[in-house]
Order: sequence, then structure tokens, then C-alpha cells
Amino acid sequence: MSEASPAWHLRGNWAPLREENTHHNLVVEGKIPSSLSGVYMRTGPNPAGGESPHWFLGDGMVHGIRIENGKAVWHKNRFIRTPNITNPDHKPDNPFDLGYGTGNTHIMQHAGKILCLEEAHWPWRIDGDLNTIGVENFEGALTCSMTAHPKVCPKTGELLAFSYFSFEQPFLQYIRIGADGAVKQIEGINLPNMVMMHDFNITENYAVFMDLPLVLDLELLATGVPFSFQKEAGARLGVMPREGTAEDIRWFEIDPCYVFHPVNAYDKDGIITLYVSRQASAFSGGSDEYGNVARLWQWQINLHSGTVTETAMDDRPGDFGRTDDRLVGQDSRYGYLMALGGEGNSEEPVYGDKLYKYDLPAGTCEEHDLGKGIRGSEPVFAPGGTGEDEGWILNLNHDERTGKSRMLIIDAQNFSAPPVATIHLPKRVPYGAHGNWISD
Repeated sequence: MSEASPAWHLRGNWAPLREENTHHNLVVEGKIPSSLSGVYMRTGPNPAGGESPHWFLGDGMVHGIRIENGKAVWHKNRFIRTPNITNPDHKPDNPFDLGYGTGNTHIMQHAGKILCLEEAHWPWRIDGDLNTIGVENFEGALTCSMTAHPKVCPKTGELLAFSYFSFEQPFLQYIRIGADGAVKQIEGINLPNMVMMHDFNITENYAVFMDLPLVLDLELLATGVPFSFQKEAGARLGVMPREGTAEDIRWFEIDPCYVFHPVNAYDKDGIITLYVSRQASAFSGGSDEYGNVARLWQWQINLHSGTVTETAMDDRPGDFGRTDDRLVGQDSRYGYLMALGGEGNSEEPVYGDKLYKYDLPAGTCEEHDLGKGIRGSEPVFAPGGTGEDEGWILNLNHDERTGKSRMLIIDAQNFSAPPVATIHLPKRVPYGAHGNWISD
């Protein structure tokens, strides 16, 4: 590669789109289930000016596909209208000003609000047509940043989240927001180090934090992602009652590793079971090194004995795990992951050509083959009945050979079969981050 070649996150299907588009009446192969009614939304980094120093730092762009009455009504892509989009010539005095986020990592709905999230700032709010409403700080009650991966408890309707992007203690803050959308608790928790805590876990009774050794490294501050893997810092899991305080946390040591995304967790009879995509390390060759890939593991925390059992469940690399959101924090049977490639020495994350459906208690796995040359994305579950896997897996993917993008609708109960419908998209969709099905 010549010195003039752009960085990996600015070329191929990682390259940003510069324009916003709206396309109606999309071409559909197969039959869209008539009960599906809503919008699939996915956000991702998409630098408006065509340049960004790191994959994590591009402006947020949301892609949406509207489905109703068995039709793919529209596909839209819209920039989240943050200050960098509406006033790009003005830069904040403090780059960590909470109102200058990108919303480029995850998108979800809570209390009637659609939130676009990332790690170091407040969320941004959009509507069902992808129009930006504004920055969301919950009427000023959110005094810290919010993680990109909050959890909505299906039993209480609470949104549980945390903040880790603080250069002073408390390095971790636990956030609890009621079903009414009002902030109920912000709890400061001191940690030995400032660590990159991308995600966490909830059960019916607990929040479980992952204090893993991706630690602040000031020598990397100029990269925008100032963290390096420091195995000697150790790794541990922190268990806190969901309405507890920092004084209630119990810490459990585990083998040093990193987890970007868990699949789900639950507690029963004093045992907390977690399913996570665990990798041996992260960013060991710098913050643009993705050769360390994750695999599905089970962790079981025994609150009686104070021990953790760590068990590898499969040898297939996979991440971006999801479950039926109606069972977050509950004893769910199924988890859905995207295959990963690029193990060993890859400068970019390699989205794989398969999706996995795990029977978590049994430890078995079904595969859905996307096809040669196809690179997938996070598998999102859309309910279609009351049973756990009565529904569909929505998957946005891209054909590296043709440059075309599409969305598959896969019957979750017939997972390895061809999709029931394929929605062909008129414009390519760059590889992105996370999304959700927002039902009507």
C-alpha cells in the first residue's frame, strides 16, 4: 500500500458516504412477513468531511429501512445533526464537551425516545424518520457521559447504563433511568484505573461491570482512543445490586482478557451466568489492530463461594451478540452472533460471512451462511410471536464482489435456511456498528 492510500476505515465499503439519500419502494426478493411493521435502524461512524483519525471517531450516520404491509417502503441515510455537522468550522475548547458527541455506535429506543449513543458524550435523539431532535441529557439530570450499550429491563422498563470516560475519580458511574425516562440514580464508583469499559451486563437483580485491562495510556491521547492492553492491571467482575451503591459492590477476579460485547446474563439461586464474546486481548498492536478476535465464553459467578468459573463454549470466532430484547437479563435460551475473520494480524475488523444461533444451555450452534464474498453485521432479533425464537433475524450485509448491500429477513426458527426475504438497497451501506428494530 502506498503512502497516499487512505486508512482502512476510509476505503472500500468502510469509506464514508458524503450524501444523504431517500429511496422508496425497495426491490424485495421473497416475501416480507406481514406482521413486521416498523423501522430497522443502524448507526455507524461516517466522517462528513471524508477524513477521521480513527474508525471510532467519525460522524454518526443512521441508516433506516421502513417495513410495513409486507413492503420495504423506504431506505434513508441521515447524518445525526451534531455541532460538527451543523457548524463544522466551530470546534469546542474541550473535545470531551458532553454536547459534542457523534451518536455513531448504537441506537435504541426507551420511554418513547430513539437514542443514538457513543462512549464519551451525551446521546443524541432522533425520530422515526431519522430526523435529529437534539442532544439528550434528560432535562439536565445526566451529568456525565453515557455508554453506547445501555440495557432496558423488560420487567421494570428501566434503562440501566454507565459512564467510564472520566479522567478523574470516580472513573465509573452507574446510571439508572426509570421507565418514565427520568434519571433515578447516578452512582460514582472508584476503580484502580481508567479503563475502556465498552459494555456491561444486567440480570434481574444485579448490574455486572467488567473492569478489564484496556487501560488509559496518555501516550496515545493524540489518537483519540487513548487505551492500551495492560495485562498486569488484572481483570475482575464487579457485582452490584441494581438499586445498590458503590459500597455494595463485590469484585471477583478473572483471567485477564477483553470483552467488547456480552450476549446476555441472568441470576438464579446465587449464581450469575454471563455469556460473552471474550478475546485474549485488545489493541495489543495499537488502537488500529484487530487481529485478536473473540469467541463465545460462559462465566459463572458463584456469590456463595466467591469464585468465577470461566468456560470456552466454542472455537468459532464471533461477536456482536444479541438475544431477544424481551429477555435481556433473563434466562434466555438463544443468542445470535456474527462470525469474525481476520484473526492473527488484521488492521481492520473483518465482518464474517456467517451468522450463528447458539442454544446457550446446550452449547450447540446453527449457522446461516451469507454466501461467498458477503460480509455481515450484527444480527438483530425482531419478534413475531410470544415464544423466544418466534420472530426474524434482520441482517444488513454487503457483497464485496458486486459492491451491493442488502438486508436479509431470516426465520429464527429455521435459521440455516435461505432468508424468507431479501431487501435490495439502491446504494451501498458502509460497514457500521449497532442497530435495532423499532417496532410500530
